[in-house]
Amino acid sequence: MTATDRSLELITTAAQAAADKLAHDIIAYDVSDVLSITDAFLLASAPNDRQVKSIVDEIEERLNKELGTKPVRREGDRDARWILLDYVDIVVHVQHSEERVFYALERLWKDCPELDLPADAKATRGKGAEHAELRDAEDAAELRGELR
Repeated sequence: MTATDRSLELITTAAQAAADKLAHDIIAYDVSDVLSITDAFLLASAPNDRQVKSIVDEIEERLNKELGTKPVRREGDRDARWILLDYVDIVVHVQHSEERVFYALERLWKDCPELDLPADAKATRGKGAEHAELRDAEDAAELRGELR
């Protein structure tokens, strides 16, 4: 079994929405062969809670406006460290960068086929690591008194 055309349409639209809101490391997996509850997972991350919420809001708005669908469940809003949108056909996980590293969902689903995403979404790969390196360099400079 493979992800349905509808699932692929949802994933593509959600991935583009996440990329438009500057999500990091967007990736999608076809989990239809190993899970009976959904066809695909979309993973994305952001460096702060506010951006996590912004990405989720954009995905939800875009899927509703363009494809006429709303999530049946939305979890994790209170802390905005890991928000899950369940659309039945797909599940979207938007995580704070620290949670993304800690939980490493990619390791759990690495044996599942990766789904093709829009170019903008593919271009986000490695952005989380770049952001972390930049933040670490700024923190080090601040400790040395170079930034004020």
